[in-house]
Amino acid sequence: MIQRNDKAREFIQNKVIEYNGERLSESVKSPLEKVAYVIEKREVIGGISGTLFWQHLHIDFLWVEEKMRGFGHGRKLLQQIESLAEEKGCRLILLDSFSFQAPGFYLKEGYEICGKVENHPKGHTQYFLQKRLC
Repeated sequence: MIQRNDKAREFIQNKVIEYNGERLSESVKSPLEKVAYVIEKREVIGGISGTLFWQHLHIDFLWVEEKMRGFGHGRKLLQQIESLAEEKGCRLILLDSFSFQAPGFYLKEGYEICGKVENHPKGHTQYFLQKRLC
C-alpha cells in the first residue's frame, strides 16, 4: 500500500546516498557539507547557501534584499562561496535560476547554461548553470 509519509524523506535520501556511495570510487567521494554566508548591516540583507559533495558545490539559494541590489553584495556572496569550493577541492559549481530571477547575473560571473526547461513555471524558463573550477 502506498501512503504519504513526509517523515520518510530523510530515510529515502539516505538510501539513495548509500546506493550512490557504493558505486563511486573513493577519489570522488567527499562528505556532504551544508554551508551558508550572510551579509549583515544591522539586519541580514543578503545570503547564499549551498551543499558540497562529490567534489562539487551546489548553490541552493542566493538572495539580496531588493533595496540593496546593485551594490555588489550578490557578487561578494558568490565569490565567498566559490572560494570555499576551491579550498575544498571542488571541480564544479552547479545551480539553477529562473528567467525572472538572475540568470544574466550568473552568466556575467563566468557560469554557462548547461540546460533549461522552457515554460516552467508557466510563461518562464528554468536555467541550469555550471562553472568549472578545474
